[in-house]
Amino acid sequence: MKQNLGKLDRIFRFVLGVWVLSPFSPWFMDNWPDWLVAVIGLWLLFESILSYCPLHDWLGVNNKHQ
Repeated sequence: MKQNLGKLDRIFRFVLGVWVLSPFSPWFMDNWPDWLVAVIGLWLLFESILSYCPLHDWLGVNNKHQ
């Protein structure tokens, strides 16, 4: 697994992941959308820490040097 995310992309994903998991994120009436939003937030944090995005790899995008 090689790194394919740039510094700015990692920072953006980290900030977005923290915001999605914070109490300031939107709340829904049912529980399943809240769980889905939490999983997406954890996924964003996971990608920012590893500096790897499987979707970028699948699409052939590499912005590590940007």
